[in-house]
Amino acid sequence: MYQYTDFDRQFVHLRAAQFRDQLERWQTGKLSEDEFRPLRLQNGWYVQRYAPMLRVAVPYGELSSKQLRVLAKIAREYDEPEAEVYKNAVATQGKLGSHKLPTHYAHFTTRQNVQYNWIPLSRSADVMELLASVDMHGIQTSGNCIRNITSDERAGVAIDEVADPRPYAEIMRQWSTLHPEFAFLPRKFKIAITGAAEDRAATGWHDVGLRLVKNDKGEIGFRVQVGGGMGRTPIVGTVLREFLPWNQIMNYLEAVIRVYNRYGRRDNIYKARIKILVKAEGQVYIDDVEAEYNQIIEHDGAPHTISQAELDRVKASFVPPTLATRVFRSAEETDAELRAQAADDVMFARWLARNVAPHKNPALRAVTLSFKRRLQAPGDASADQLEAVATLADRFSAGEARVTHDQNVLLPWVHAEDLHALWLAAREAGFASANVHLLTDMIACPGGDFCALANARSIPIAEAITERYQDLDELDDLGEIDLHISGCINSCGHHHSGHIGILGVDKDGKEWYQVTLGGSDGSDLSGPAQAGKVVGPSFSAAEVPGVIEAVLNTYRDTRESGESFIDALRRLGIEPFKTAANAARFKVEEAAA
Repeated sequence: MYQYTDFDRQFVHLRAAQFRDQLERWQTGKLSEDEFRPLRLQNGWYVQRYAPMLRVAVPYGELSSKQLRVLAKIAREYDEPEAEVYKNAVATQGKLGSHKLPTHYAHFTTRQNVQYNWIPLSRSADVMELLASVDMHGIQTSGNCIRNITSDERAGVAIDEVADPRPYAEIMRQWSTLHPEFAFLPRKFKIAITGAAEDRAATGWHDVGLRLVKNDKGEIGFRVQVGGGMGRTPIVGTVLREFLPWNQIMNYLEAVIRVYNRYGRRDNIYKARIKILVKAEGQVYIDDVEAEYNQIIEHDGAPHTISQAELDRVKASFVPPTLATRVFRSAEETDAELRAQAADDVMFARWLARNVAPHKNPALRAVTLSFKRRLQAPGDASADQLEAVATLADRFSAGEARVTHDQNVLLPWVHAEDLHALWLAAREAGFASANVHLLTDMIACPGGDFCALANARSIPIAEAITERYQDLDELDDLGEIDLHISGCINSCGHHHSGHIGILGVDKDGKEWYQVTLGGSDGSDLSGPAQAGKVVGPSFSAAEVPGVIEAVLNTYRDTRESGESFIDALRRLGIEPFKTAANAARFKVEEAAA
């Protein structure tokens, strides 16, 4: 993990002190609401449907056990709404169909951040100081600036990796933090980076998506995509460079964002993202970026060229941790023991197959702790669960865990011989569901339960589908399926990129849901990132589980031997699934009549 320098630490503590001063001036009337609003947003404090929401930055997803324990403390002691606020929220939810609104929780997002939904603004400065005590903050998790830079949760340990992207991500984080030229962009700006063959960071769906590659000479560089994004206009990024030397990435990003800052629309919030500029201008935008890049290189002295010394300095923070010394045991002996344990327990065997990934170090594994279960929203983590993850990280993963794009947590440094002990401990803590990449390992935003922008709730839909598909034999038979749910068109649940996507829409003041099929975030090696296609008119909440079941039954009835759901969709096209989905609607209507 990156180790904060004295400068880094001083910077974050000063920022927390500055926020406390701003809060106190707002509380005493020295700052108006309009004056305070951008200041709190710059530190990750939103005001949502019922209460403030804090978004905490987790650069490229890495968390130490010490940081996890502070996140747990914040959930336990601060994520508690004022009584009247919670009473009003529960009353409103009751009108929509009651289910529990959790408190004392954190929420893992698709962009590897951590959010809280109930912390009163009166206590916000105390929370910022707590975060600063463990090198954390909310800087640039909101606002029209360069947001938290995300990456592959297996960065540095993945066997399909060309190079570790984390040092580059950290250099970009330092460059972009409070960048004076890019503090007020036309719209928010998101960067994702991966070094692996399989795109576990969904880079094509970001404003800038970067993939480390090697050219014919074996040199490291970046494939650069620009202009990806979801929302009202889902677009996969355009490739501007197939290969850019690694040391020039900062100069090139400067050009990409400077041209966007100059020409991006500021008159229409829905058309302000860089994807709209790239789509509208096409080659003109690309030519302008290249001209600006040449200006930076030839006339400005290439000021952001990364030196080898600087890369080496940052890389030093990302060396593998020192692991506990073990009695020597060969890989063959460890594998034999795991096979014997798996033969004795089918649940352990399933967990090994689903939640355990190979590692660059043959003696180690990367293990996913599932945060997808009954009666808990995808990605939610209670204070006790955060403490439990910290304990597992200390015991099994050198004190390190990582938030994943799929709203789970990964332990990256697990000894293969410890897998059975970890499974037992994870099962005791409730993290051992063997459902990674299966249907119930779904992505979902908080939706209308918390978000003021949402048209409909995501959590009850996720609960209904999870409840229907509890049989692991059935889930295994269905195979890998990405199901993504968003409560509105802003797409925080990445519904566009789901093999099955569900979008909450408003229909005469009521909650309805649009279903899309065939999307991909790019992690599927059999196909590129693409947006799903709508299967028909929107469905009521009561109809959605039956619609999903009809779609999956169609897949089972028509698949070829060994064919995945997404491959069957690509082979057959959307029509047979669309017909089944709409037929399911009529069955629900007939039953209701």
